[in-house]
Amino acid sequence: MKKLIENISNIWKVEELRKRLLITFSLILVFRIGSFIVLPGVDSSKLATDGAEAGTIEGLLGLLSGGGFTNASFLALGIMPYISASIIMQLMGMAVPAVQKMQQEGESGQKKINNYTRILTIIICAVQAPGYLSLYVAGKNAIPEQFIDSPLWWTQSVLVLVAGAMFAVWLGERITDKGVGNGISLLITVGIIARLPQSFVAETAQHSFLIVIIEVIVFMLIVMVTVLVVQGVRKIPMNYAKRVAGARGGAVDAQGARSYLPIKVNASGVMPIIFAQAIMTVPVMFIEKQFGIFGFWYNLVLFVLIIVFTYFYTAIMINPKKMADDMKRNGGFIPGVRPGDETANYIDNLVSKITLPGSVFLALIAIIPAIAVQFGVGDGFALFFGGTSLLIMVGVVLDTLQQIESYLLNRHYDGLMEGTKIRGRRTQGEMSGM
Repeated sequence: MKKLIENISNIWKVEELRKRLLITFSLILVFRIGSFIVLPGVDSSKLATDGAEAGTIEGLLGLLSGGGFTNASFLALGIMPYISASIIMQLMGMAVPAVQKMQQEGESGQKKINNYTRILTIIICAVQAPGYLSLYVAGKNAIPEQFIDSPLWWTQSVLVLVAGAMFAVWLGERITDKGVGNGISLLITVGIIARLPQSFVAETAQHSFLIVIIEVIVFMLIVMVTVLVVQGVRKIPMNYAKRVAGARGGAVDAQGARSYLPIKVNASGVMPIIFAQAIMTVPVMFIEKQFGIFGFWYNLVLFVLIIVFTYFYTAIMINPKKMADDMKRNGGFIPGVRPGDETANYIDNLVSKITLPGSVFLALIAIIPAIAVQFGVGDGFALFFGGTSLLIMVGVVLDTLQQIESYLLNRHYDGLMEGTKIRGRRTQGEMSGM
């Protein structure tokens, strides 16, 4: 513990890291304040309080937006439209030659893709905003009568929601550029974590102290298993017939240098769950009583969709043919496997095998909230036991810790989590395979 405290104190000794952390905290604070600023003209007293709709799709969207959705905030649409636009652009990269060309243009092409992603985000927000106002806000009778038939009010509210979503995107991009961690993911994570204390307090009011302790222990075990699987990799051994490594102006010949190619068990991350839940949102909105987010049929279909999307998204993320070509170009080979097509087929078969347990794990994580509810856990607290919220929290926290640790190691300090095996803190063997 003393060593950990010392390592944490080292953070403030690195001036650049200290400035980045202060910028990150400041922008996150702005986002959190914005989630409580209600749209002009909306009667906030008619809206449900946090946690009142935990078992509904509104509660899930409220969780992912940090409460902005259920508060009818100007940030109600949150970051999700931008994420949806990013997913669409990734899919277009597989099917549209023009987008594929931009992906191959390096930094200039990425800038173009980012601009198109922002434009697509505005379009998605312009479609979602009227639906949000009419289905949720008006459905709660939170729009005063004098504004119900006012085109001016509807127009200004839509524009405010679109501007709010783009402001959230801007905050996320500023955190990524000037702060620490992936800004878009951090904003979602902070919004999720902000709902945890209130859900925990509500849970303690419903159950005895012993039951709550058991629930917390189970929750921590689920988090630990999730961390292990998220960081899990399958190491494919590799040899290099001859490598030349620069060493301060000199060169070192290494005959038969040994390394390995790491393949993540969960290469697709949280995207399959986001895909599946986006599709499942439509039937839930219309037949929620029979198809609620804690219902049997909802979770069965969600389970299957996640497995399908995991294979789909892994195919996008991992290209065995390209990996085999790069390996051959650099003089590398897998022992017992011929370079070229045979190596590509070997990697493809291996990826298919490890994707199955990875996809089943994602699907199980996604339906754990429904299982927790069956054991008596409250709806609000159950949402933290699995699903998108848990995976996002684990993934973003690990990624942020890796970045902080990189700053510390580059300044010759011990890592923040010395003694642990956070992926990204590479061993010498991994580095040699880069």
